[in-house]
Amino acid sequence: MTVLQNSYELLYALKKSGYLKSDRDPLWWPNSGTPEVIFGAILTQQSRWENVETSLEQLKKTGIGSIEALAEATLPQIIEAIKPSGFYNTKAERLRKLCRNILEDFGDFGIFRAEVDRSWLLKQKGIGMESADSILCYACGREAFVVDSYTARLLAAFGFHFDHYEAIQEWMVDGLEAHYDKVVELYGEEIPPGRLYARLHGKIVEFAKDAIRGKQVDLSSLLPYIV
Repeated sequence: MTVLQNSYELLYALKKSGYLKSDRDPLWWPNSGTPEVIFGAILTQQSRWENVETSLEQLKKTGIGSIEALAEATLPQIIEAIKPSGFYNTKAERLRKLCRNILEDFGDFGIFRAEVDRSWLLKQKGIGMESADSILCYACGREAFVVDSYTARLLAAFGFHFDHYEAIQEWMVDGLEAHYDKVVELYGEEIPPGRLYARLHGKIVEFAKDAIRGKQVDLSSLLPYIV
């Protein structure tokens, strides 16, 4: 029998254990609310975040760090800038096409940020559910809980197993909504759901990088805070 009952208890344990450790952004993802989140959501696929940051910096240095510039750039220009992230041929094509589609369908990032929905994102080449929710959550400030492999592995370590992405997402959101009064007490203020989802996802990622080694998940730092 698992000792964890719901996602609020996971939030509580992670927060009491010192996560988030990073103060890089109020929503955790660096430069949230900007097009960089869109680029990063593509570049981070099958890549380490440190390499993504190098690629993002190189996009800026070469003058193609905006949606408009990427839409007009040549593939060789993009490839050269994003090489540190790996799979650069595929990612370059997908980045340029996505930027062109954003401009064609929305006109600019501001309108995209306000009007884009999940169904539009999922129609784009290279955008799956995790990437779509990352963009909605961190670029657009929406109430979208991001589920990744770390989330699934952490919950599995507590004895929870789910059939698909959206089942995990629903379980996470339901627990936070059902115990929102406790969330307010924990934070000492009413924290908007979108920000709560963003920061809890960040806590899970940071914890996983510290506690997951191969197939082993070390829960020892969390267990004292789970009643």
